[in-house]
Amino acid sequence: MAIEVIAPAKVNLALHVTGRRPDGYHLLDSLVVFADLGDRLRIEAAQTLSLAVTGPFAAGVPTDGTNLVLKAAVLMAGKGARITLDKQLPHGGGIGGGSSDAAATLRALSRLWDAPLPGATAVLSLGADVPVCLMAPAPQRMRGIGEDLTPVPALPAAYLVLVNPGVPVPTREVFARLAAGAGTDNHGLSPLTEAPDFDAFADWLHAQRNDLEAPAIATAPVITKVLAAVRKTEGCALARMSGSGSTVFGLFRDGDAAAKAAARIGAEAPGWWARAARIL
Repeated sequence: MAIEVIAPAKVNLALHVTGRRPDGYHLLDSLVVFADLGDRLRIEAAQTLSLAVTGPFAAGVPTDGTNLVLKAAVLMAGKGARITLDKQLPHGGGIGGGSSDAAATLRALSRLWDAPLPGATAVLSLGADVPVCLMAPAPQRMRGIGEDLTPVPALPAAYLVLVNPGVPVPTREVFARLAAGAGTDNHGLSPLTEAPDFDAFADWLHAQRNDLEAPAIATAPVITKVLAAVRKTEGCALARMSGSGSTVFGLFRDGDAAAKAAARIGAEAPGWWARAARIL
């Protein structure tokens, strides 16, 4: 028996840093959605636990116990499994690749081993983004250090262009720069109206921020060029960095416009990863 699952890209459409706990963890308030593209996992029953990594972004991905996929499998405390991870998303890109992989592994192994998912505290131990990725594909408002999740009102149909310049941005470095900068005690997201149409949703997003964008740009200045490239494409209603970077998203009303924008950016900057996607 083999189980095949998609680990969808996680996109922070807005991310406010609202404080810092005494233990150093930052408090967040973020709107998280998922895209219809991502990494792929194939999981089969086996006597022992193993991981193989393939795909265009396989280079540099560990296959030992440091990989979140294997950490998730160990957390399940089950039997053996042969896991193949087809790495389609750039790592260090702020779109939850490793966290989404771990969440997809938990879901798949729960089916394979007929075992319950770990508790919320155990899941959070894998990383702050793993709990929200476990809720995919449902959009969520994520608060606290990632443990406080609330479903959001129905969102309008919308599309994304995701662009990564091929420069990984270490999350710890971004938060370190944030802590050394203008402070972290910011207000949370403003209220979102029930069932907004696309224009109202885009207007609401314009009034929000990603508080990690500035420290990420200080770490990888090329993000500024990516933002400019996405922002100038026809049909782009908003361009912003996702998560801690370095991936930038563009928000589009129309799927064809998003596809044309991704193709244009890919042609103008062939070293960048550019993809169009639908918000799930």
